[in-house]
Amino acid sequence: MRTHVSSRCCGGVRSISSTGVRPVARIPTGTWDSSIPNGIWPTTSGSCTPRCCPTTNSFFIRVWPRGSHGHGRRPDVSDARVAALKPAAGIAAPPAALPPATVYLALGGLVLLLFILELTIGVVPIPMSALVDIFTGDVPERASWTRIVLDFRLPRAWAAVLAGAGIGMTGLLLQTLFRNPLADPWVLGVVNGAGLGVAIMVVAVSWFGTDLLASLGAAGDLAYIVTAGLGAAALMAGLAAAAPRVTSVTLLVTGVVLGFTCQGLISIVLHLAPDEAVGRAFSAWFDGNFTGIGYTRLYVFTPLIGMACLAAFAMVKSLNTLLLGDRYAASLGLDVTRARRVGLGVAALLAGTVTAFCGPIAFLGILVPHACRLLLSTADHRVLMPAVTIGGAALALGADLVTHLPWSRHLLHVNAVTGAVGGPIVLWMLLRSRVRWT
Repeated sequence: MRTHVSSRCCGGVRSISSTGVRPVARIPTGTWDSSIPNGIWPTTSGSCTPRCCPTTNSFFIRVWPRGSHGHGRRPDVSDARVAALKPAAGIAAPPAALPPATVYLALGGLVLLLFILELTIGVVPIPMSALVDIFTGDVPERASWTRIVLDFRLPRAWAAVLAGAGIGMTGLLLQTLFRNPLADPWVLGVVNGAGLGVAIMVVAVSWFGTDLLASLGAAGDLAYIVTAGLGAAALMAGLAAAAPRVTSVTLLVTGVVLGFTCQGLISIVLHLAPDEAVGRAFSAWFDGNFTGIGYTRLYVFTPLIGMACLAAFAMVKSLNTLLLGDRYAASLGLDVTRARRVGLGVAALLAGTVTAFCGPIAFLGILVPHACRLLLSTADHRVLMPAVTIGGAALALGADLVTHLPWSRHLLHVNAVTGAVGGPIVLWMLLRSRVRWT
């Protein structure tokens, strides 16, 4: 991530890039370009002495007019709005943005199509006419189709929707809170921290009976969620403490190292289990899948994801303000530390809940936010949050559909599909980054 600053010194607006000092097109001071919403200017690299320009991490730089009150703040600016940018002279225009309503409708239609395909495609193909009969209460051509759809495929498809929406939202939160475009629950090792919490709880309970958690019903599910959430929260707290003192690449390496450390600890904990069946069951869960989630678990899974997503939507103004940098956010009256803690808590709840029910899901949290930014050409969370929830559901449904194609002789895990797609994309993003080791 680059470091950008805005200044009226040296006769123009300039910025400092963390990757080096280079000249930038000068923008005369004492003027206000009304074509730029709320004075937000597209980021570029520039030169100015650190002595006259205090630095702040931000996705944007702000152009202030000469003669304004205070330190150049516009009198009518009461909050930091991150909206679609209009280019000024000499600055390349961003890609044309699609209307948000169009993107939402397209993604919603894709989710509906994939959901229907999830119910019809599989080892046992089920025609559309049979689906209509099943959901209208009529008896289909084969009675077994009703049980296949209602007891197996429908819960699996709904679990994929919830998991995709939750992980997509988690990825967006982490990328904003850590100011790192590659932040993701999988890349940062957060899901491995959640897995470690679950492993400790499962092995500890298995000494009192391997079927104890299953017999507890919803209480057992809540135990999974609490331990997974605590593991995810502990790892995110460590990363948040280290983030201000390290570069974005170092933060990623730290997350990867912590993830592998958690995997090693998981293996040690499972070795202490009284029965080998515990390790086999945990390994199957840790590969990530949406199967085996019945309606009883969905009654717990659905409201938790819904409440966590609503909590994330309630933070939209704070998240938009954080995009403009901690110093400017604090000048607007935002408690930056509290906002980050609340955001990390919501992200931990989302990641922990999804991991508890579906296992770790790889790369979904990094693919969905970037795809939505490309479609909408904005960093405004008011626009992005609905898109990442719907887009995450679509991507999770698509990945799960691939794992259950009828020509497959063996059951694939979701991470096999998301890893094959997401891994090269993450590598490409890392290689094209301007951040260099020094």
